Amino acid sequence: MKKIKIWIEAIRLRTLPVSVSGVLIAMGLAKFNGQFRLLPSLLCVVFAVLAQIVSNLANEYFDFKAGTDKKGRVGPRRGVTEGDITPRAMCRAMVGTLVATCLVGLSTLAVVDPGDGYRNWLMLIAAGILIAIFAFAYSAGPYPLSYHALGEPTVMAFYGLVPVIFSYYVITETFHPFAVMAGIAIGFMGVNVLLVNNYRDVDDDREAGKRTSVVVFGRKPAAFAYLLNGLLALSIPGVLWVRLYFTSGWWFLVPIVLYLALHFATWHRLTHAEGPALNPVLGATARNMLLFTIALCVMLLM
Repeated sequence: MKKIKIWIEAIRLRTLPVSVSGVLIAMGLAKFNGQFRLLPSLLCVVFAVLAQIVSNLANEYFDFKAGTDKKGRVGPRRGVTEGDITPRAMCRAMVGTLVATCLVGLSTLAVVDPGDGYRNWLMLIAAGILIAIFAFAYSAGPYPLSYHALGEPTVMAFYGLVPVIFSYYVITETFHPFAVMAGIAIGFMGVNVLLVNNYRDVDDDREAGKRTSVVVFGRKPAAFAYLLNGLLALSIPGVLWVRLYFTSGWWFLVPIVLYLALHFATWHRLTHAEGPALNPVLGATARNMLLFTIALCVMLLM
């Protein structure tokens, strides 16, 4: 049981809603447009979760190799750094999960029309290759993105826009402008998960020479960005809110008010907590993201 718990910590279970949310939005939008298909949807969910696990394992492995993690860190326990997991075992798990992710990604080709000259398949393969590259480029390579204040744009792209737009395409074989808007909204929430992580680790990161956005700009701007991101995420699907107002009345305001209450409460905890007390804020931020996603999907289905 202890070994299982160590590996659960390594895959960062509480942050997995970040990867699932984009796919759920795509599924809700597909259902709204009468184009939902179950098998492609399930494949997209599995692919998204596995891709995030690869990224999380790579982040732990390469941070250990770079020496930016240290024992007794403020954030959640790192198995490799603490000696609970050998670097070799972590590397094997990372590569094995990457292979599984690629196999699931390739299986989506079986449910998508290849198009003239296999155009559609080539587009999806290119997207999959980019996802794999950036899963490692986030914390590895000659210019690790998370070490140069580029983590937030990466999260916006690969936990917001890419999963919503391409999951919708795999499910429906079409593109939709609302998928772009929803991808940006979910991306802002994914960025907030990263902001909490970097906000908590700012002292350790600064000492290790890891220049995250919080290290570069400071905690106060990061806290303001957290608050603003949550409000922007709510405002971007504005066309949907207007439509719901005219078709469904005031009831749609209930989940919006609930989300705002949770967002402000979590932001307040962020600005008044230090050290390990910020760990629950990370889970609360992922929870807010998932609740927003579910509420938006329910509205689309209604």
